[in-house]
This record gives sequence, structure tokens and C-alpha cells, in this order.
Amino acid sequence: MSFIYKKTISIVDKLVPAKLQPIWNHPAGPKTVFFWAPTIKWGLVIAGISDLQRPADKISLGQTSALAATGVIWCRYSLVIIPKNYTLFSVNFFVAITQLYQLSRAIRHQRSTVKQEK
Repeated sequence: MSFIYKKTISIVDKLVPAKLQPIWNHPAGPKTVFFWAPTIKWGLVIAGISDLQRPADKISLGQTSALAATGVIWCRYSLVIIPKNYTLFSVNFFVAITQLYQLSRAIRHQRSTVKQEK
């Protein structure tokens, strides 16, 4: 696999315009996992946004809490590592925000059902 990757990168290197070379060759650029992992993680943000239509009683508090905590922790981590990875920060910021909002919806729903039962 390493051979295929290196061969592909050597071909694409020649096609990248001069203006984009600094981004292409950046330590957290498209040639590294530091770029592709956050790019793929945007799927979690899209899933979180689509879950905003889900009824509050169907939201898993455990899963939502875990995703929110993960987003917050990785936001911090992405600004501490070298090189700073702002792509990783941005995706985890949005993961945290969408999940914290979902968590607030679930908690509000639980509180309202407890009040109704009393």
C-alpha cells in the first residue's frame, strides 16, 4: 500500500498549481492523515445535524454525551499538537456544538416528562 500511495502522490505532486503548493506540502496538508481524518469526520457533523429532526425522546444520552465530550477533548488537543491542526479543531468544534445542543434537547425533554408525571 505504501508503494501505491507514494506513486499516487508523486503523480499528483506534478498537477498541484504553484499557488496551492504551500497547502499541499503543509505538515497537516492533504498528503497526511492529519488532513483526511478530520475531512472524513465531517460525516459525524452531518449526522448530528440530521438528528436535529429526531424526536427528543429518541436521543441517547450516553451516545450524545460521549460525542460531545470527544468533540471538546479533541478541540483542545488539536490546538496543542504540532503542527496545530485547525481542520481537526473545526470539525470537532462542530461535533461538540451539535451534540451539546442534542444533549440539551434530551435533558429538557426528560425534565418535562418528570414534571408531567408529578
